[in-house]
Amino acid sequence: MNATMPQPDLSKKFYTVEEANRALPLVRAIVRDIVGLYGEVRTRRERLSALERSHMAVPERSDAFSEEVEDMENSLLEDFEQLKEYVDELGNLGLELKDPETGLVDFPSMQEGQEVRLCWQYGEDRVGHVHDVEQGFGDRRAI
Repeated sequence: MNATMPQPDLSKKFYTVEEANRALPLVRAIVRDIVGLYGEVRTRRERLSALERSHMAVPERSDAFSEEVEDMENSLLEDFEQLKEYVDELGNLGLELKDPETGLVDFPSMQEGQEVRLCWQYGEDRVGHVHDVEQGFGDRRAI
């Protein structure tokens, strides 16, 4: 049986290490915004859940309480939309956000005819790691 190698998607943007590092100032700015907003959203969502749990035993909520909860929920929805816009910005660059908490981003790339992912995490000075498509952060290796 003649097994064929999977062919790379030629419509996809593939980055060289140099191109990825040149794109890093923009990517870093977007990811900084994602990491910051994601942390705020997670904290506020936890506070909202705790607030709602603490008042679940009360059969009738005050109008002020209901209004405050509604305002918090609306604010969270706006922030979720903003997060989606940031992630879409990365997607428009051909990048994949892997973890909004740590700012882990993959850049599609080709090495020796194989599709791989250049791997960068917020706080790193440069794109300096790579892993196979099916692998993740724990499998990355220095370039």
